[in-house]
Amino acid sequence: MYSTNPITAGMPDRSPAHARFNPARFVLALGLLWPVAACQKQEAAQRQPIMVRSVEVKLSEFAPATSLTGVIAARTLNNLSFQVGGRVAERSVDIGQRVTKGEVLARLDPQEQQSDVRAAQASLYAAQAQQRQASAAFDRQKTLLAQGFTTRRDYDLADQAQRVAQSGVESAQSQLANAQDRLTYTDLKASADGVVTARAIEVGQVVQAAQTVFTVAEDGDRDAVFNVDEALVARNPVAPTVKIALISDPRIKAAGQVREVSPAVDPASGSIRVRVAVPDTPVEMPLGAAITGTIVSKPEPAIVLPWQALMSDAGKPAVWTIDPATKAVAMVPIEVQAFASGVVVVAKGLEVGQAVVAQGGQLLSPGQVVEVAP
Repeated sequence: MYSTNPITAGMPDRSPAHARFNPARFVLALGLLWPVAACQKQEAAQRQPIMVRSVEVKLSEFAPATSLTGVIAARTLNNLSFQVGGRVAERSVDIGQRVTKGEVLARLDPQEQQSDVRAAQASLYAAQAQQRQASAAFDRQKTLLAQGFTTRRDYDLADQAQRVAQSGVESAQSQLANAQDRLTYTDLKASADGVVTARAIEVGQVVQAAQTVFTVAEDGDRDAVFNVDEALVARNPVAPTVKIALISDPRIKAAGQVREVSPAVDPASGSIRVRVAVPDTPVEMPLGAAITGTIVSKPEPAIVLPWQALMSDAGKPAVWTIDPATKAVAMVPIEVQAFASGVVVVAKGLEVGQAVVAQGGQLLSPGQVVEVAP
């Protein structure tokens, strides 16, 4: 709006309308002042020390504990088999059943073995008859020789025939005994008390002699079986004591000693099978029970820090160190040797005597001045 006065024509209007509030100019001025205020606030924050807690780097004895998962297994497994072949006529037990020493587990059809016994018995009868006949002939020759009515040659022949007949009887008796033993072999009996863990036969199946048909885990002390990494076995050459606990109920515990280390490495998993003897195995640890085994390695000097001190620098482990003179912090990369319960074991990156931020490191930045809490 312009004035109609010729004297004031062309001059800006100084009316109160132009003195009103301009929102655009206010927003622009606020935008220019905001970074300045933010920088001032940041500088003030940097000047304000942050309260942290620190620990002194020092060497301490560290004994790393390693826990593995395993199972309870029988120390002795008996693979039972028939000593003769034949058709299975009866099976009395199944997997998981308890057996006692001398209990019949299965039977073969004894028809063939019974025929062998009858044939051996008949051979014995024939040999005994020949022996009686040869004995009578020898007695006659002996009487005639005493009376002078026979020759020495006939007497010797009768004596020889008697001895051959006696040997035939002994051979027939041995064959009969073997046939009777083979008849008893048709009954498969348990050799010790235990639990059946495997079965490989069914009624009607034909089995061969020495073919495994049952596997029985004998009663007694058990073993804890673990698949252990090869590196762990190499670090613990001396058989350590293993603390065993039941996974389903950790209150059930036992102590064991390494009994056997497999000399071969499993090519699939790269692990070694280790068997740990568990004397006086608790009854709550049956065969196949899942357990944990914990071993404590030999103590070694190491730098141990609380896990709260561990930070990340570009995805790698690091800690904040405090300059003793300026109280300024710096991010120092480290190499972690092991993680334990609540602590971190440092292999490289720190020196004895340094101060490391143990709590409050999440709020720090490089060069930040801190105040160490007592």
